[in-house]
Amino acid sequence: MQQDAHVDISDENQERGNWSTKSDYLLSMIGYAVGLGNVWRFPYLAYKNGGGAFLIPYTIMLALAGLPLFFLECSIGQFASSGPVHVWRAVPVLQGVGITMVLTTTFVSIYYNIIIAYSLYYMFASFQSVLPWSGCFEWADAKCSLSTRGFCNITLINNNTTTSNLTWVKENNLTCIANTTVFEDVELPSKQYWEKVTLRLSSGLDETGEVVWYLALCLLLAWIIVGAALFKGIKSSGKVVYFTALFPYAVLIILLVRGATLEGAFNGIDFYIGRKSDITKLMDAEVWKDAATQIFFSLSTAWGGLIALSSYNKFHNNCYSDAIVVCITNCLTSVFAGFAIFSILGHMAYVTDKPVPEVVDSGFGLAFIAYPEALAKLPISPLWSFLFFFMLLTLGLDSQFAMIETIITSIQDAFPQVMKSMRIPITIGCCVILFLLGLLCVTQSGIYWVNLIDYFCGGWAILFAAVLELVAINWIYGGNRFIEDIEMMIGKKHWAFWLWWKACWFFISPLLLTAILLWSLITFDVPSYGSVVYPAWGTAIGWCMIGFCLIWIPVPPL
Repeated sequence: MQQDAHVDISDENQERGNWSTKSDYLLSMIGYAVGLGNVWRFPYLAYKNGGGAFLIPYTIMLALAGLPLFFLECSIGQFASSGPVHVWRAVPVLQGVGITMVLTTTFVSIYYNIIIAYSLYYMFASFQSVLPWSGCFEWADAKCSLSTRGFCNITLINNNTTTSNLTWVKENNLTCIANTTVFEDVELPSKQYWEKVTLRLSSGLDETGEVVWYLALCLLLAWIIVGAALFKGIKSSGKVVYFTALFPYAVLIILLVRGATLEGAFNGIDFYIGRKSDITKLMDAEVWKDAATQIFFSLSTAWGGLIALSSYNKFHNNCYSDAIVVCITNCLTSVFAGFAIFSILGHMAYVTDKPVPEVVDSGFGLAFIAYPEALAKLPISPLWSFLFFFMLLTLGLDSQFAMIETIITSIQDAFPQVMKSMRIPITIGCCVILFLLGLLCVTQSGIYWVNLIDYFCGGWAILFAAVLELVAINWIYGGNRFIEDIEMMIGKKHWAFWLWWKACWFFISPLLLTAILLWSLITFDVPSYGSVVYPAWGTAIGWCMIGFCLIWIPVPPL
């Protein structure tokens, strides 16, 4: 990838440093934006919200909120050559917005590396001839079963009625009498392995339990990888992302090709984005809310990372074209990942004789229960399992690189002279502190804490910061002044070019994000994980985390 034609060596920021090449920056941005949510959340949302029809609100929300905010943040960071806190010198009264972004990113980086640790554990567990979750082994209880268990009434040759188990009925090609089937409550081996072996799951937040030592070691390894990649800042991480940002695409292609050759694959794809699409779902306001939140969070806007990464660009870099490329790549990746996921879930439904909706899940349920269960049913299953979890690892790592770089960039802007000689010790210090804070999340109650942080910090604080960011830049700093700043970097544009961007920045995007924020607050429900509802004190801690992130906004500038 070539440098922009109008970028020359005079753009080099000798004091702060720049990306070595344009490719380093673009791949870092793609790696940051394309994360775990593209693989484990978007496909499920598309399936749930009308299949292919969901792409209509998804694309509209990209144009109305996602892309405008993405372009705005790239422009801010590049123009000011500052991170998410220092950049607010332009609007000093709202410098606290930058602090909110960095604190939220800090909370999220703690639990994000826990997910990377889970991926490492499953990746290592795949180095066995028989996947440990492929059957009900010694760790399983009586509820564990590879297939549905139940009973029904059947009519015998002499017209007598008897009760038989479903397996026997199926093996003898018999038919159950209507409305007589009773299913037992069973659990898949992959579900019990996740809860009993991987997590050693406790009963809830009230029961912390002990540190799960093998998860703690995986977490330590995850932080060592992150620290090693960032020891020279963007100069080192910019090279690592050539692998971590591109490798997931290779695996997705491999999984899609393999999945497409399996029986039942196209039935799964039908439910995802094919003939089962339901255009009437577009009449449901919840579908539009899901589309808006997914595009907003998948692009990582208002986290501070886009500003931090863009701050290392040369001044005349074309940040407009970069924003377009990264946003489109992110969205296409989400759609493409769904084909790879649903083709194999379709095969799982086929071999277990279940309808596709019964095997579909999202989040942790997809990544560590449903998909591992499906992979265990493939020939050479350890290979496919290793590739899948290695892909999750790389998807998580490059997002984590950007989050930690956001924190370090903010420290660098505050203490530039110290960072010149202390870059490596400060990077190590950040990783060590965040590792220690993350140990709570690898106890037996760890998944409850991960879910709690995600539920609170991954939502409202960021939405609030995004709205204030749009208001500050366009209504306080001045939208027309901001456009002049952008034109200093990318060249003069015709006035008509800016009509859409001004409409979004001034009105559409802030109103849309405010509506999502209010809707989320109105429809707030007590957080839960599975069937475990969080205690009142757990919910209170969640609100305290949000409060800690937001209290800095009204604080006067330093």
